[in-house]
Amino acid sequence: MTSSEVASVPVEAVPGEFDNTERAASDARSAILLDVREVDEWQLGHAPGAIHIPMVDVPARVDELEYDVDLYVICRQGGRSIEVVKYLTHVGFDAIQVNGGMVAWQKSGRPLVAEGDHQAKIY
Repeated sequence: MTSSEVASVPVEAVPGEFDNTERAASDARSAILLDVREVDEWQLGHAPGAIHIPMVDVPARVDELEYDVDLYVICRQGGRSIEVVKYLTHVGFDAIQVNGGMVAWQKSGRPLVAEGDHQAKIY
């Protein structure tokens, strides 16, 4: 697959909040935002409610993902997420790459949170 063969959307097309902390167990989730950046990148800033699995860990942790939802995959700028979408599509997921990654996410004004007590930022 080339990047032109990977399903992709701009950050503005990614559904709203992914924060499922108050979601009842019976409520079905319709989408997941999977952040495949490294731990240090995640700690600087990420989308609220995103699931964090670094790219290298995705194959070993694929059972943590749901097959019956849209799976939006994001990294810093798009290179890693393209590769993860190729893999996830190959193993049966409906995976979609987020164009421009977290850099585009921040530039578009989408919400960010951070680990610790510093201001969330991507760049």
